[in-house]
Amino acid sequence: MNELELKYGCNPNQKPSRIFMRGGMELPITVLCGRPGYINFMDALNGWQLVKELKEATGLPAATSFKHVSPAGAAVGLPLSDTLKKIYWVEDMGELSPLACAYARARGADRMSSFGDFISLSDVCDVDTAKLIKREVSDGVIAPGYEPEALELLKSKKNGNYNVIQIDPDYVPEEIERKQVFGVVFEQGRNNLKIDRELLSNVVTENRELPDSAKIDLMISLITLKYTQSNSVCYVKDGQAIGIGAGQQSRVHCTRLAGSKADNWFLRQAPQVLNLPFVDTIKRADRDNAIDVYIGDDCMDVLADGRWERIFKEKPPVFTREEKRAWLDQMTDVALGSDAFFPFGDNIDRAYKSGVKYVAQPGGSVRDDQVIETCNQYGMVMAFTGIRLFHH
Repeated sequence: MNELELKYGCNPNQKPSRIFMRGGMELPITVLCGRPGYINFMDALNGWQLVKELKEATGLPAATSFKHVSPAGAAVGLPLSDTLKKIYWVEDMGELSPLACAYARARGADRMSSFGDFISLSDVCDVDTAKLIKREVSDGVIAPGYEPEALELLKSKKNGNYNVIQIDPDYVPEEIERKQVFGVVFEQGRNNLKIDRELLSNVVTENRELPDSAKIDLMISLITLKYTQSNSVCYVKDGQAIGIGAGQQSRVHCTRLAGSKADNWFLRQAPQVLNLPFVDTIKRADRDNAIDVYIGDDCMDVLADGRWERIFKEKPPVFTREEKRAWLDQMTDVALGSDAFFPFGDNIDRAYKSGVKYVAQPGGSVRDDQVIETCNQYGMVMAFTGIRLFHH
């Protein structure tokens, strides 16, 4: 099959819509269940490239959670601590496979943004991963294969309408890619840049100690940025993205947005949040929303006006600004990547507030010296990659 008709394009009024291959080539995908749409395929194919490259760079199973053609989360399959199991709502699932751990991390980093995601998996989907996917609100999944029991679990999701796509792992696209905007065809060479440890060899700061764990996190950051709508920055810790800022016109706004997401990820691990007395009937999505409010600036308003009674068994104590700052001060050794150079040191100032110690960026700004000096003030390690990673 070299063509697949879609229900519609980005919006219901955009018809007809299809995906197809030129020159009689076969599509590298097979739809095993559901009827994926235009945006589903955009998310699936971008996400597949991301996880494929994460697996190649780290040797670990990888997963990503995509929303609107940018990742909400991306991770490799490292074991979960008891705390992470709790904040990702998987503490009842026992020991998870490495692939399931990767998806739990990718989904859990920013659960609000991941609501209704499209999932990409680097490896054959196993039963553990399918069980985790089945319980989350999601549009679909793409993987190089599915264990029989895992496929049956996924086919039962959404009353049999869940989108399940299998992709040929050996498929290699053409070297030239094209798209059309307003009737004009754009053509460019594919971004085949290989991101590896060698890309991090040009360390420009006084502190030059870049451990292998930090190199892995920086590679995860850069590979994630390669498939994130620009401008973009990505905070990573312990094998997973914890804050992604995408599609902002100002780089410092990307840094702030991603930093606030990274802060929320860490605040969810604070005792005040872990011990929240939720009512037994509350759903996971409602818990996520309640936690976001509880750790936000309007926490006191919500607790004061009585809305808490629908969510909690008893009124929880206020999580004060001072308590939140004291907890965030414990977040350390975070890696930060940027898809283009930092034009000012204010990005580094903001990154430091979220525990960043390791930075990778292209360099090339007229103010590189200022950015380097700001890193030196905080004892950070920064590498210039010399490579821009814009994605549009």
